[in-house]
Amino acid sequence: MNLSSLGLGTYLGQPSDAVDAAYGEAVAAFFAAGGTVFDTAANYRDGRSERALGRAFKDFPRDDYFVSTKAGYIPMPEQNPEESPRTWFHRVLEEPGILSVDDLVDGCHAMTPRYLAHQLNRSLEALGLDDLDLFHLHNPEQQLLHLGQDAFYTAIGRAFEACEGFVAAGTIRAYGVATWNGFRVAPGKPDHLSLERLLWAAESAGGKDHHFRWLQLPLNLAMPEAFVVPTQMLGGQRLTALQAAQAAGLSVQTSASIMQARILGQLPEGLVEALGGATPAQAALQFTRSCPGVTVALCGMGRPEHALENAAVMGLAKVDPGTLASLFG
Repeated sequence: MNLSSLGLGTYLGQPSDAVDAAYGEAVAAFFAAGGTVFDTAANYRDGRSERALGRAFKDFPRDDYFVSTKAGYIPMPEQNPEESPRTWFHRVLEEPGILSVDDLVDGCHAMTPRYLAHQLNRSLEALGLDDLDLFHLHNPEQQLLHLGQDAFYTAIGRAFEACEGFVAAGTIRAYGVATWNGFRVAPGKPDHLSLERLLWAAESAGGKDHHFRWLQLPLNLAMPEAFVVPTQMLGGQRLTALQAAQAAGLSVQTSASIMQARILGQLPEGLVEALGGATPAQAALQFTRSCPGVTVALCGMGRPEHALENAAVMGLAKVDPGTLASLFG
């Protein structure tokens, strides 16, 4: 499949019918404009983002789009005045033996094999699919602060073994880690993720032909660490996260590519033209998608007009890496 250099994200928006409908229109517009990558998570918008995508996908040939989702956070149901969150947790997860309170970190995060299997099945049902192109562990670094390094990577190893099992069963094609701080912060920070240790865990779980193939990390003009800060040690070399991913043969999705539009009004004069976009959003996306090592720049697109504006960037030539580097001195 030809992966588009931009992907449609589904994080933002209220859990409402109107937002669901707008996402459906945005997905259709993006796909018609050549977009083939769609990203979601079981907990986005109380699970409604996956269901909205599932309705839209019914109109697309399965081999013509790539979909990634994530598991890790507890996708609490839409508010039900007759059932408390604790009662829901007990009924849906605890009583069937899927997850115990002791498995939770911060009361909201888990990545035990049984829980991941439950969430994968739930996502497949919501999306109306038999298989996923990519299944991420969602912000696993949240557990580092509580488990410590050794126990954390042991837990990651068990999660990767579960994911290799999902691949063998034909329900996913690859897996990865979708992070926020993990690859941005320096070694020694409590939530730093070591790509080298993740690769060791993957090889232990699946051999040299393991299916740990993707990273997801934030990258935008205000958060350029993955491009400019060498936070990773790999093979004895100090590398940026993007360089390390390239060296390891991993593909990369970027999140927050326009930082939920918060950076668009702060771009310096002349930057839009320098990056080749016609609008601030296009310029910001041009930066992210052009960084060497980025496979797909994800951007939330909840309305068709935004999808069409963003999709126009896919027809532009990528910006020279030297020009990108010059933005940061």
